[in-house]
Amino acid sequence: MHSNSDSKVLIRGKENKGIIEFAHKYSPSTGGRGLGGGGVELLQNKKGVALVVTLLALVLITAMVVEFSYGVYTSTNSLYNWRDSQRLSVMANSGVSVSVRSLSDMLNMQNFSYPGVVEIPVENPFEDFQGMISVRIEDENSKFNVNSIISSNGLLNETAFDSFKRLLNLLSIEEEIADRVADWIDPDKEARIPDSEVNVRNSYLSSTDELLLINGISRENYDKLVPYITVYGNGLININGAGKPVLRCMAEGITEELAQRIIDYRNFTPFEKQEHVLRVAGFETIIGQSLMGRITVKGKDFHIRSTASSGGIKRIIEAVFDMSGSHGLITYWKEY
Repeated sequence: MHSNSDSKVLIRGKENKGIIEFAHKYSPSTGGRGLGGGGVELLQNKKGVALVVTLLALVLITAMVVEFSYGVYTSTNSLYNWRDSQRLSVMANSGVSVSVRSLSDMLNMQNFSYPGVVEIPVENPFEDFQGMISVRIEDENSKFNVNSIISSNGLLNETAFDSFKRLLNLLSIEEEIADRVADWIDPDKEARIPDSEVNVRNSYLSSTDELLLINGISRENYDKLVPYITVYGNGLININGAGKPVLRCMAEGITEELAQRIIDYRNFTPFEKQEHVLRVAGFETIIGQSLMGRITVKGKDFHIRSTASSGGIKRIIEAVFDMSGSHGLITYWKEY
C-alpha cells in the first residue's frame, strides 16, 4: 500500500503531466490549434491586454472630451444666435415704428396716399450694427377686400361679388371660388355649389391665410390671388395704388388699356379726389360714374413688413396698422 503522501505525489504528477500535455497540444509551435494565440502565449499576452485596456480608456476619455467641447461650442453658439436674434428683433421693430410715424406724417399732410407699395432698404443703419434693415409698406386699400362680397346684414353684395368673379377670371382662377368664399362668410347653411358649406366658419375672414382652409382652394390658386386681395378696410379701393387686375375687376367695361390710363395718370399726378378719375380718357362715361362710391384716393390700412438681417440671421415682423386715427392701431402682428 502506498501512503497518503505517495498518493498525493502521484496525483500531482498526473496533474502536471496533464497540464504539460495540454500546453503541448494547443501550442502553435507544435502545430496545435492554439487557445487565443496559444496556451503559453495567452499567459505572455497579459501585458498586451493591459495595453489594449489602456488604449480603450484613452479613446473613451477622448470621446468624452470631444463631446463636452462640442456641447460647449453648440451652447455658446446658440447663446450668440439668441443674442443676435433679439438684437435683430429690436432693429425690425424700429423699422416698423419709423414706418408708422412716416405714414402718420404723410397722411396728415395730404388728402391722398401714393403709391400703393414702397420699399426702403437701409444698409448699416447704425455704427454698431453691420447688417440690413428692409421695410416694405403696402396699402391694403389698394387691393380688393374679399369680405366685402357679404354685406353686414349677411346678404350677398352683388356688385362686390361680380367684381370678385371678374378678378378670378383675370387671374385664370376658377370662378366657383367666389361661391366658396361667400359660403364661408355668410351666416346661412345653404350651399351655392356642392360641398361649399362643409366645415365653414360663417364669419368674415380674419386674414388672407384663412382662404387655405376653404374647401376647393388650392395653394396655387391662393398664391395667384393673394397679391390682389385683403381682408382689411371698408371695401373702397384706392385707385392711387391698385394694380391693373384690381382696377379692371371694378367694372365690366374697364379694359387693360383703360386700366393702364389710370396708372399713367397717377404716375404723373396722383388722384386727390375720387371724382378726378372722370378726367381720365374713357372714364368720363358711365364707366367712371359707376365707380363713384366704390373708390378712394387715400388708404387707411397699411401692411408693414420689416426685415432685419446680419451675419446670416434674419428677423421679420409683419404688421397691419389702421391709420384712420391720430395714431396707428395694430390690427395684425406676426414676428418670426
